[in-house]
This record gives sequence, C-alpha cells and structure tokens, in this order.
Amino acid sequence: MHPVLFHIGRVLIPSYGAVSALGVLLALAFAQRTARIVDIDAGKVWNLSILGLFAALAATRLLLVAANLTALRHHPGWLLGLAMVHHPLLAAAGALAAAASAVWYARRAGLPFPPTADALAPPIALGLAFEQLGALAAGSGFGTDADPGLAWAVTYTNPLAAIWSGAPLGVPLHPVQAYAALAFLALALLLFVWLPVRCRPGDIAGLWLMGTGIAIYLTEFWRDPEGRGSLLSGAIDGPQIGAVLLVLAGALALRERKSGPLDRHPAGAAGENRGAA
Repeated sequence: MHPVLFHIGRVLIPSYGAVSALGVLLALAFAQRTARIVDIDAGKVWNLSILGLFAALAATRLLLVAANLTALRHHPGWLLGLAMVHHPLLAAAGALAAAASAVWYARRAGLPFPPTADALAPPIALGLAFEQLGALAAGSGFGTDADPGLAWAVTYTNPLAAIWSGAPLGVPLHPVQAYAALAFLALALLLFVWLPVRCRPGDIAGLWLMGTGIAIYLTEFWRDPEGRGSLLSGAIDGPQIGAVLLVLAGALALRERKSGPLDRHPAGAAGENRGAA
C-alpha cells in the first residue's frame, strides 16, 4: 500500500492524514444536511463539530506528549513524528474529549441533545469509514496473516509502513481496515435513510452506538492483536471490551426511548386534548 500520498518538495503528505482529513470535511458537510433533516440549527452543529474535532486532536496530542515526555526533552524534533502514532487508547481519549466538548457546547448553545446526537450519527459513521481507508493505505491497525491465495489480501512493502505503523513487510494480511470501512459506510447509509422516519429523537444515536460496537467487535477478529490488550486469556481484546460497552449503551438508549409514550408529536397531542376538554 501507500503510506505517503505524495511529496511537496521534501515534505511528505501521509495517506492516513490526507484521507482522514477528507473524511472529516465530508462528514462536516454531511452534518449540515442531517441537521436540517432533524430541524436543528445547522450553524450550531458546525460549531459543535469543529469544537469536538479540535478537542479530540488536542487530547490525543497531549496524551502522546505526556507518554513520551522524557524522549521529547532530548529529541524535540520527534514531536512532529507523533502525528504518525495511532493506538486504540488514543482513539478512546479523543472520542471522550470530543464527546465532553460536544455535550458542553450543546448545553451552552441550547441544542436539544437527542436530535443533535441523531444528526451527528451518520456523519460520524462516514468519517470513521474514511479514517479506516486512510489506515489501510498507511498500514495502521493492520490485519492478521492471510492465506497467500486470498484474492483481496494486502501486502505492505514500503518501509515507512513498518516505521510509522509497525506493519509487517512482504506478508499477505487481511485488509481488516477495508472490512471496517465497509461496515461504517453501510452504517452511515442505513442511519441516513432511517433518520427522517425515526420513531423519536435519540433512536438514531442509539442505533449508531450499537452498530459501531458490532462493527468494532467483529472486525477485531481480523486485526493483529499486538498492543491491543487482552482479557480472559486472550478471548477478548481492549477494543472489543469498548465495543461491548457501546452496544450496551445503545441498547439502553433505545430501551429508555421506547419505554415512554409512542406519540411523535406530544405538543400537538396535548393541544388536542385540551381542546377536547
């Protein structure tokens, strides 16, 4: 694959960063569309998305600096190389920072939380699909060894894939990043189609939680386990534990939503009841 997309003089443009950035731009544009579908302020959703993005980037960079502080004191130039480091713990830290900043801004801006979460769910799934495509090109989060006869196996030969991501060179691997990208892309499409006909606010967000958890859990079976943690003698790894929590959170969100009245327009119903009285 191609960890470097192209060169500008001596400057390398990593495929991972470029493809992920494209996914972010598409997700931001997509969020404007989904915000209008659920009838909330698209401008505020844009601000919320930008704030969440920068919070995630800041959290991951600060965590990397803290973990490598001793080495960076002796080699400050290595700070530029931290952008090439990818790890499940970094993804979790970035997601938590983005979620916390989004909740804070939503409350401050007066955005209704369930519809806002619904509007963000399909764009986030789309962004995750592009992030995995970038990881496929870079060799990040590479898969397990594949049968040499597997028609869609990938083989990394560029030394930068090994240096930046630890991908083995010259070995056929399962393109697990492509598996995940397809799963997230299908999830984004499903959520977008379902968005206008959702039963009540919050359902799409609950489905996103469950769908994302299922996609992560299943694709982890084809990812190389190095550095991903394990539990129960290797029966489940760190990302799969997080995936189970996502599925449980999604199921809880959907259950709470369905426990109330099924009327989609409570205000109108209340008006009718008052008129009847």
